[in-house]
Amino acid sequence: MGSMPPRKTFAEFFAGIGLVHLGLADSGWGCVYANDIDAKKQQMYADHFGDARYYHREDVWRTDAVIERLDERPFLATASFPCTDLSLAGYGRGFGGPQSSSYFGFIEVLRQLGDERPRLVMLENVVGFLTARGGGDFRRAVQTLASLGYRIDAFILDARWFVPQSRPRLFVFGFHESLDHGVILKEDADRWRQAIDRTAPLRPATLAAHYDTLRLDTGWATVDLPTPAPNERSLNDVIDLDDAQDWWDEPTTRKHEAMMEPRHRARVETMMAGGAPAAGAAFRRTRRGKPRLEVRFDLAGCLRTPRGGSARQIVLGIGRGRLRMRWMSAREYARLQGADDFAIRVSPSQAMHGFGDAVCVPAIRWIDRHVLSPIHDHEAAAHARPVLHR
Repeated sequence: MGSMPPRKTFAEFFAGIGLVHLGLADSGWGCVYANDIDAKKQQMYADHFGDARYYHREDVWRTDAVIERLDERPFLATASFPCTDLSLAGYGRGFGGPQSSSYFGFIEVLRQLGDERPRLVMLENVVGFLTARGGGDFRRAVQTLASLGYRIDAFILDARWFVPQSRPRLFVFGFHESLDHGVILKEDADRWRQAIDRTAPLRPATLAAHYDTLRLDTGWATVDLPTPAPNERSLNDVIDLDDAQDWWDEPTTRKHEAMMEPRHRARVETMMAGGAPAAGAAFRRTRRGKPRLEVRFDLAGCLRTPRGGSARQIVLGIGRGRLRMRWMSAREYARLQGADDFAIRVSPSQAMHGFGDAVCVPAIRWIDRHVLSPIHDHEAAAHARPVLHR
């Protein structure tokens, strides 16, 4: 008989409200451990997933406490570590900042797990992770992960391929060296370069440059990926345009309309003459010392936590001779993250903080379908095959 196949289990670090969990659950992944330090996000997680006793609210740097709660070795570990110091708002501190550097708390957990560390690792963060401090933070992150025995892959996936939200995110993968089969293509094989070249839309020049200049203990690897199909959902599919919404009064709407660029105002006027109402989304910005309302009609901008008016998105309802505006709702935040039916039992501000810090669920499902589940299933099948003795 073959050896016992690995269970399809995962541990999620920096779990937040659980949208990685939501993206993995449909294909049978079982969460055996979730970690975060934020009590409000834990509350939202429990509101949706129930009494998740595996959720451990703890500082990831308290490694002994974390490992004590890991009852079994998961096949996969995910880590959406804080982006604060890697984003434009983080003043370029990168891993020199107090929040994003918690990545190394996660690395320390992996290190101390030794032979019991997960076979697969998936990291997720803002695209600024690639360029923070001249790319040094990215190099340090992947070199450290490789030193633990993981071959490295990375690509950028934008939520706009799945939902009407512009949200590019960098995903980094660690394939443990013990995973030695044809699903994983190593960089010393011709098929690796061909697979990389085929997915150029997912790998911009800033990322591709690392393949030729960054030497890893284990080397680069990948799986053969397709390019995502274009998204068919529009803003009209996720924005509520009925009269029951909390639309602003006329003076507030006109004040914001006056902040629009002339080309946006012209577009709105054309749309107002149309029939059925259509949706737009906007942010307030200061440009050349003046307040501006930057409007999009195809996609919402990248969701953010609602810290101040400039971070909150504004909804436009346009058509039938009217222009209406209001703040985007928590339920619309959920839809733009592909979590349409997520349980929301907290205040709108708390909910928007949770969703603004989270991942796009359909993007995780796409990654699972093309990367995570194929690797697990191939490994499980290999262990299930009988061992032939001579």
